[in-house]
Amino acid sequence: MSNSTIKREKPRALRARVTRVALVVDLTDGRTVTVPLSWYPRLKHGTTRERARWRRIARGEGLHWPDLDEDVSVENLLAGVRSRESRRSYARWRATHALLRRAARTRHRKN
Repeated sequence: MSNSTIKREKPRALRARVTRVALVVDLTDGRTVTVPLSWYPRLKHGTTRERARWRRIARGEGLHWPDLDEDVSVENLLAGVRSRESRRSYARWRATHALLRRAARTRHRKN
């Protein structure tokens, strides 16, 4: 009797886009995962520009939005795990983010 072991590569993110209502991620295995944007409040409340600026991390094991300080792992997307950030942490982030946005607009107007 022979045992054959199939080694499977973990799917990784290739591309991501954020629509008005969803986070859509194309994976290396051909699947596309779509989850409600409400699962990731930082993405939900980001601007179109902030949402569009993302990068792959750990060779595609996850995605990072630097302007929103948000990380999403492919593993959690596939498992249906939404953001685990506490309400308190999110409220602090939102207040700080609003201040940073205002400061950026002020700098932009001065130039």
